[in-house]
This record gives sequence, structure tokens and C-alpha cells, in this order.
Amino acid sequence: MSVAVTYEPFQEIVIMEKTRFNSPEEIARFTSVIAGGKLAGLYWVDGVVFLYFPLTASTAIVAKELLEKHKVYWTFVGFAMMPKYMQIIETKERMIVPVVEITSDPILKSVAHWLKELKE
Repeated sequence: MSVAVTYEPFQEIVIMEKTRFNSPEEIARFTSVIAGGKLAGLYWVDGVVFLYFPLTASTAIVAKELLEKHKVYWTFVGFAMMPKYMQIIETKERMIVPVVEITSDPILKSVAHWLKELKE
């Protein structure tokens, strides 16, 4: 039996809220606090460290946007500039947050470039 495999990447990501942190340590602190003590990590792409929260496709409207338009919604993106990749960020409070280098992902690379271009 042969199974067809099709690649259909997202066509659009809609970011509903964004926060630029002043440093990698600030976003690491934020990530640790919102995770409530659970392990949470950050993404790094081309000089930007960030995290995002996608809106789940739990409603008919969101599912339709995803399936028909390849459009996803992120309710929040937090980011900071971090020119050099580091595997972990440690805050002064000794919070340790892992960072995943994911430059090979074309979608996240597009997001990182968009975030770098923001003038805030």
C-alpha cells in the first residue's frame, strides 16, 4: 500500500499580541514564571529569541481558517534580540531556560525576520 504525502505550509500567521523584552534574561524570566515551575523553552532564529502561543483550532471558525486558508493565529509572541545563540539562558535568580536553535525552519525564520524589522 502506498500513501501519498503532501506538504502544504502555512500561508499566513496572524500575531494578535506581541511583547518585546529588553533582554534575553527578561524573556527567560517571563517564560519560567508563566510555565509555573515546569520546564519551558525558547526558540532562537537569526538573532531573535522568542516564544509563542498558538490559538488552538478548537472552534469551527479557526479550524476553517487553518484548513482552507492555511492561516494560523498566535495569541501572543514574546521576543528579545539575542545576536549570538546560547543553549541556555540563566537569570540572576538562577532560573535556567533552554533555547532551541531552529534556523532551519522556514516558517519560524520568517517570523524572526518580521520581529527584527519591528520598530518599537
